[in-house]
Amino acid sequence: MAEASANGLGQHTLHGTQAHDAAAAAGIAPAEVHQEHPIKLYLVVWVWLFILSACSYLVDYVGLQGYLRWSLILIFMMLKAGLIVAVFMHMAWERLALTYAIILPPILVLVFVAMMVFESEYTLITRTLFFGTEP
Repeated sequence: MAEASANGLGQHTLHGTQAHDAAAAAGIAPAEVHQEHPIKLYLVVWVWLFILSACSYLVDYVGLQGYLRWSLILIFMMLKAGLIVAVFMHMAWERLALTYAIILPPILVLVFVAMMVFESEYTLITRTLFFGTEP
């Protein structure tokens, strides 16, 4: 039988199908099985977050301006948010349907915002051509 922990669930590091097999053999519901991730994973993610933050600050330090500056800042921000959601919120180990339910809507919002930006530029150009002066 599995080693008992402080809460009596017999929690220890189990991987993949072994977790479900051991849980079924011990009479533990699958929701009660605890999976531990190595500390190295969290340290690597922390280092990557530090590197991405440093790159984000370097964009300001170097003095980039315009669309390049904001594009780089948003890319670094999205990468950091993706790492945090994937590892610290455990989305990397969730079912694919749940992952899509959480990740897909913000991506679609970004697509719709990009469409609105292109539409606004088109509207500005047509107004400028029609009225002859800029606003």
